[in-house]
Amino acid sequence: MELLLILVLGLLYAGGVYFILRRSMVKLLLGIMLLGSATNILIFVLGAIVKGKPPIIDAAANVMDPSYADPVPQALILTAIVISFALTAFAIVLLKRVYALVETDDLDNLNTPEEEDI
Repeated sequence: MELLLILVLGLLYAGGVYFILRRSMVKLLLGIMLLGSATNILIFVLGAIVKGKPPIIDAAANVMDPSYADPVPQALILTAIVISFALTAFAIVLLKRVYALVETDDLDNLNTPEEEDI
């Protein structure tokens, strides 16, 4: 299971970097979303995957048993998902507004000023 997640992680990072290097604003946003998802999976894999055991530990236990999943990475991932959803919604609204003003999604057209006739 971990090997499959590591392969998916590599594919998501590669796809995210590929999309970020494109000239389109929409592809840039997709690349950032892929990198965020890959980072969430990385945190999940580093938090140790344990099948069939909830991340709830008995209150009487002094030491965490290794058969239980660590709840901190799961909480971090849930928080990251909520934040990335909000940022993605905000970025979509910004992209729509920029496209309405400039009428293109090419990033090179945003950086160069328009030349005036002399």
